[in-house]
Amino acid sequence: MKANPGGNEQLTAFAGILLIVLLAVEGATLLNLRALLTVHAFIGMFLLPIVALKLGSTGWRMARYYLGAEEYVRRGPPAFPLRVVVAPVVVASTLVLFGTGVYLLAVHETQGTAVGLHKASFVVWLVAASIHVLARLARMAEALRARYPGLVSRLGLAAVTLVAGAAVAMMTLPGADQLQDQMSAQVGFDVR
Repeated sequence: MKANPGGNEQLTAFAGILLIVLLAVEGATLLNLRALLTVHAFIGMFLLPIVALKLGSTGWRMARYYLGAEEYVRRGPPAFPLRVVVAPVVVASTLVLFGTGVYLLAVHETQGTAVGLHKASFVVWLVAASIHVLARLARMAEALRARYPGLVSRLGLAAVTLVAGAAVAMMTLPGADQLQDQMSAQVGFDVR
């Protein structure tokens, strides 16, 4: 099978655009988190497979480049500051942000150290991810418009990832509702 770095870049762009749209919705829930905690948790869980797709596609590109795959080496690495500073911070803060989010949902926790870590990782993630997105936006637009072999497979993988996200979110919805009820009890009323 012939290497297809353009196709990989396009898959990464598909995942990126899905993330931008869904993260905007997730961010909107922060405007009234007490009332929208169920939606916040639902979208967060929906994002997990998409985040995995994005990390997987960028990890694949990185591995192929550093292992010397000719097509990937010819394409070159991302700019040095993005590759050495921004990307590791984005990846680490993404893992902490989503990891703590899953933990909070699993243990039904609405306050404490894990909540603080979730909030702190969000601030770090927001700064690093914003730099990453702004630096990659033009490349992403080019990748979305390009025609590389295997487009149907990449679109199919993106669709399967969305279905997986919906399944994960639906399976964890009862836990999200329980978390919302717990938050409501803390403030003394039902916010739904």
